[in-house]
Amino acid sequence: MIAGNKTEKKQEKLVMDASEVARALTRIAHEILERNKGTRDIALVGIRTGGVHLAHRLAKRIQEIERGQVPIGELDITLYRDDLAIRKDQPVLRKTTVPFNISDLKVVLVDDVLFTGRTIRAAMDGLIDLGRPAEIQLAVLVDRGHRQLPIKATYIGKNIPTSRDENVKVFLEEQGEEDRVVILNESRGGAP
Repeated sequence: MIAGNKTEKKQEKLVMDASEVARALTRIAHEILERNKGTRDIALVGIRTGGVHLAHRLAKRIQEIERGQVPIGELDITLYRDDLAIRKDQPVLRKTTVPFNISDLKVVLVDDVLFTGRTIRAAMDGLIDLGRPAEIQLAVLVDRGHRQLPIKATYIGKNIPTSRDENVKVFLEEQGEEDRVVILNESRGGAP
């Protein structure tokens, strides 16, 4: 008996369209302002790459709402990851740019998807190497669950229950895509 060729097809399920992404970011901007009583002593730091784009969008919305500017930084967590030793591929280092002193600021870390919490732990390690913030808050567009570390987002665009074998992907216009969030399922089909 000869086994048939198996092909993998990715099936996309839309969970947030462009207008839902925009509304979620506007709501998060309002929540950041409400919790922190304005823009005083807060800064946004986006985790590369999706979190950087979202941090810039949040800063723009905050400026539109409050008429105050918020400093923005960009954090590359590659060297802080806990899986460097077991990765097969060589990590690509990108630039960390935090052009302000984070000490005594309320830093809002921004990322696109919160999953196991390991990326956020690495980001907090990276931040602490830059200074001693008064507080670290976390804003994510999507929380998909399945935490492996005790990490909880302060601001969430949308909770999306997923299984471990699903992949949540955020597409942004800054990356040449239409804004949307999808769940990718890999289905395996065999040849007859």
